[in-house]
Amino acid sequence: MSLAETRAGRPATARPLRRGDRRLSIMLWLGLCAAIAPLLGVVSPGPWLLGALAMSAGLLAVGATMRRLRVPAVGVTLAEVVVWAGAVTAVFFARDAFLGLIPTPDVVDAVTTAIQQASAEILLGVAPMEASAALSFVIVAAIGALTIALDHVVLTARMPLLASIALVAVWLIPAIAVPSGMNVLGFAILAAAVLALIRAETRTREAPEPGSSAGVTAVAATIGVVTVVATLISAPALPAPIAAGSGSGALATIDPTLDLGNDLRRRGDVAVLTVRTDGPTLPYLRVATLSEFDGEIWRPDRVRSVSLWDEGMEPVVVDEGIRVTQYRTNIAISNLSSSYLPVSYPAVSVDGLEGLWRTVPYSRTVLSGQASTQGQRYEVVSQVPRPTLEQIRAAEADADGLNVDVRGLPDSTPARVAELAEQVTAGARTDYDRLTALQDWFRGPDFTYSLRAPVLEGFDGTGSDAVAAFLEVREGYCIHFAGAFALMARALDMPSRIVVGFLPGTYTGDTEDGQRVAEVTTGQLHAWPEVHFEGVGWVPFEPTKSLGNETRFLPASEAGQDDGGEDISGPTPTTTPTSTASAAPNERPDDGPTDAAGSTLRLVDLRPYLLTVGGVILVGVLPLVLRTLRRRSLGRRAAEGDAGAAWRMLQEAAIDLGVTAPAAESPRAFGARLVASHHAPAAEVSRLVAGIERASYSRDGLGAAALADDAEAARAAMLAAATPAARAMAVLLPRSLVVRPGSAFAGSAPVVSD
Repeated sequence: MSLAETRAGRPATARPLRRGDRRLSIMLWLGLCAAIAPLLGVVSPGPWLLGALAMSAGLLAVGATMRRLRVPAVGVTLAEVVVWAGAVTAVFFARDAFLGLIPTPDVVDAVTTAIQQASAEILLGVAPMEASAALSFVIVAAIGALTIALDHVVLTARMPLLASIALVAVWLIPAIAVPSGMNVLGFAILAAAVLALIRAETRTREAPEPGSSAGVTAVAATIGVVTVVATLISAPALPAPIAAGSGSGALATIDPTLDLGNDLRRRGDVAVLTVRTDGPTLPYLRVATLSEFDGEIWRPDRVRSVSLWDEGMEPVVVDEGIRVTQYRTNIAISNLSSSYLPVSYPAVSVDGLEGLWRTVPYSRTVLSGQASTQGQRYEVVSQVPRPTLEQIRAAEADADGLNVDVRGLPDSTPARVAELAEQVTAGARTDYDRLTALQDWFRGPDFTYSLRAPVLEGFDGTGSDAVAAFLEVREGYCIHFAGAFALMARALDMPSRIVVGFLPGTYTGDTEDGQRVAEVTTGQLHAWPEVHFEGVGWVPFEPTKSLGNETRFLPASEAGQDDGGEDISGPTPTTTPTSTASAAPNERPDDGPTDAAGSTLRLVDLRPYLLTVGGVILVGVLPLVLRTLRRRSLGRRAAEGDAGAAWRMLQEAAIDLGVTAPAAESPRAFGARLVASHHAPAAEVSRLVAGIERASYSRDGLGAAALADDAEAARAAMLAAATPAARAMAVLLPRSLVVRPGSAFAGSAPVVSD
């Protein structure tokens, strides 16, 4: 038994009460608060935030109380785990728990269901998401588990640097996953909390607690929890690709942000699905809508999704007197692996799907985080508003009732866009006439469909500058036509958005259930604009030259023929309209036979994933790189005969292994302790001690270059004798980066044992 333990009058198994534990707990909680702040950019603030902060504070308070009661380290962690499990159960699963607090098998089942539900929300959502009960549970539980692990790492194992790296990773990943301006203030607060944590620990450092190597489990748990939190943060921001298998077996995707590249011009044309309908014409099939434009790119809509099975889709609602016709479209996916489901618009139900699917009420799109489109056969019921020409002209293009900004026109938009919009629509009196004037202008003789011109002219994008260049060159493909139309509509104060999906297919000559079967290929991926009309809904337009169905509504005097659909708006009035198509939907321009739709089909973009992983790896290996550079610098000086550099190499190697290096201890006593307690080689240490003493007290000093080899040999021997956990920590998280030998932070003189 050591003198310290004898004086304390307690067994060696009890945890010693150390100075500064309360300060460390406070600093750790502040670090956690700073680290989870970026979550607010991914998940909207709500009760989960208060719950996470209260959970972490409560667990740290439990740990502090247990330590004051001299509970062993394992008991402290166990107590925290019990409190964590009980609190999570009482808050989220009290109905299934025994006495509302004790977990039961029903709670385990409820936890599994909640995790599955949260996973679907995370995979399908776009930041910032509204936190449901399931997502709140996952966040609060993860923060609680992270708190327990870091409490053990900092308060028991005395490894603040490891905890700091975990906190920085939790802070960094949301910042990487959700691109935004650098939050300098937030990072400064985190940095201050981390530095305060390290300083609070080093000022009160004593010899590590016996058995603290058991913290290896806590370290592993920390890394695991950080990974879980990173997954929670990253998933909402990363684009979910829409992939179609090509003939070569490689995956291709449609980028919902319309960010194009050379891949667009290198792919083949692959059949992905077949479609048949009872409608008068084949429908466009949409997969995503884009309403947000920041001046550079159009982004997928950040709106909520609901369960397709539990809540379903609402019927179409229009103003009284407007006819609504219902159609049924049957789709069979043959070569498309996607989390987005191609559907006709406006869909009101989808039947026959396998797996868990969700729908976005705002856009009536369907998507899934757990199922794929591959092999699906399903029926889409759509209800199409069919106003007459008189009715659509009487309606205003308005955004009333929409919770999405569909009018926003960035300040960077060139004035030429608005000027052209005014010129082209100068003779039109109604919003509909202005839009058809724009449509006719784009589809007229002044414009040419081209895949090559945007690249050659340097405007192959969807930003404001690219649109302005396209309007001058007047050559481009569907994304340029759709983007220019949408911006010009907004310049006229009309709400617009862009839709990504497929053009109508090509008839194969086959029939099924009396309906003609059409085939849709990757070459028919497409983008088109929509404008929202009050009392009618979103109306699609087709500005792309030579492609798709031109939007036209017939006057009441010419409408009224039976189009084969089911009229669900009551008796068909004499003013019922039909839509006509003045251009062949499958016509291919001569300039681009491999991209008739002008869409983005490309290899899976791994850049967001690689950026996230790379950032975490960089943070993890930075201490190792810095320590290696430091050791090599000292080694070069020692090889040139600098005995002080060789001695510093020995001191820092010891500090990395958790050995104290106080200023009050002489080199001879320090060397003897390393040999006796830490398996340092006696001969090499003796030469190092002699070298530093000679350099300190002799005029000529000792210029023995071999001291560098002695220092390396001593370091290698101590590393080999250390436990695997201590050895790993010494290499990956070297303490000497923040603790200088002989400083106040290097520890006090050791207690001599009996």
